Amino acid sequence: MSTPVIEFRRVGLTYPGPPPVTALQPCDLSVAPGDYLTVTGPSGSGKSTFLNLVGLLDTPTTGRYLLDGIDTSALPDGDRTALRGRRIGFVFQSFHLLPHRSAAENVALALLYTASRGRRGAAERRERARAALVQVGLGHRLDALPTRLSGGERQRVAIARALVGRPSLLLCDEPTGNLDSTTAESVLALLDDLHAEGLTVLLITHDPQVAARGRRTVAIRDGVLREVAAA
Repeated sequence: MSTPVIEFRRVGLTYPGPPPVTALQPCDLSVAPGDYLTVTGPSGSGKSTFLNLVGLLDTPTTGRYLLDGIDTSALPDGDRTALRGRRIGFVFQSFHLLPHRSAAENVALALLYTASRGRRGAAERRERARAALVQVGLGHRLDALPTRLSGGERQRVAIARALVGRPSLLLCDEPTGNLDSTTAESVLALLDDLHAEGLTVLLITHDPQVAARGRRTVAIRDGVLREVAAA
C-alpha cells in the first residue's frame, strides 16, 4: 500500500484564549497519492484553518500530521518551511504575481525557495519555468507581463508556479473565485487534466459544482470535518 500524501491522526487546532477557541476539532483524514479531494464549508467553518494545517502554515495543537509519511508535528520551523517548499504547490484565489516580471520570471522565482533540493542555475530555472508554462497551455506567453494577461491566463501562470517545484500535493484555495464562469471552467479542466496525469489535488471551495469535480469531498462546519458520501 502506498504512503498517503496527507495523513491526519486526530489533528485539531485550538487557539489560546481567554477564552480558547477550537477552530478544528480533532479529526482523521487520509489522502492517497493521485487522489482529488475537495473541501467545502460556509465562511467561518474552519476551511482556512484546515488549509493552514495541510499547508504547514500552522501547527496542530493536538494529533499528528504526516506529509508523504514525514511526521511534521515536531519539526523545527526551518525544516517545516523546507518541507513545504519541496512538497506543496499553492494556488490561491488571488494570483499573487509580480506585475513587472514576465510569466516565465514569475514561475522561475518559485525555484529560489527550494534551495534544499540543490542550487539551480539561472538556465535551469528558465527551462523549468518554460516547461511548467507549456504544461498549463501558456508556452506562447512566456514573456508576457501579468498586466497583459487575462484572468484565466494569470491563474494558469499561478498554477505553473505551483507546479514548477514538482510537488507531491497541489493545494488550491478557491482557485476560481475571481474568474467568470467560462474562464473558471477552463481552469477546472486544467486541474482535471493534472489530476489525470497523477498529481494529488486538494481544492477548497464554497461552490457545490466545483466541489463535485473531486473524487472525494469532505465538509467542514463549526470546526468539524466529515466525509461526504458520493451521490
